[in-house]
Amino acid sequence: MTTRRHILHTTAAATLAATVVGAQAQAAWPSQQLRIIIPFAPGGTSDFIARLIAPALGQALGVQAVVENRTGANGNLGAAAVAQATDGHTMLLSDLGSIAIAHLVAKD
Repeated sequence: MTTRRHILHTTAAATLAATVVGAQAQAAWPSQQLRIIIPFAPGGTSDFIARLIAPALGQALGVQAVVENRTGANGNLGAAAVAQATDGHTMLLSDLGSIAIAHLVAKD
């Protein structure tokens, strides 16, 4: 029996994996584990979605996908960690609201 959750999970993982197939054809990417940073505490929507798609994403790409929560400053600390990452294997999964207004309420 196919449930709605199963369909959403499969669709999200397939969409994300298809997005990186083009990059994978150009280079041997990913060459190490993927880090998905959630800029909020565990248990929220972003955390739930990341933990739902991480296993399927890792399996599709042949590497481990790790979910890491970096809380603080209304999501700005997690977003800054991703912006400063230079490994090419770190992603941010967040809601749009906090990222969209961050530059309006913070100097940095």
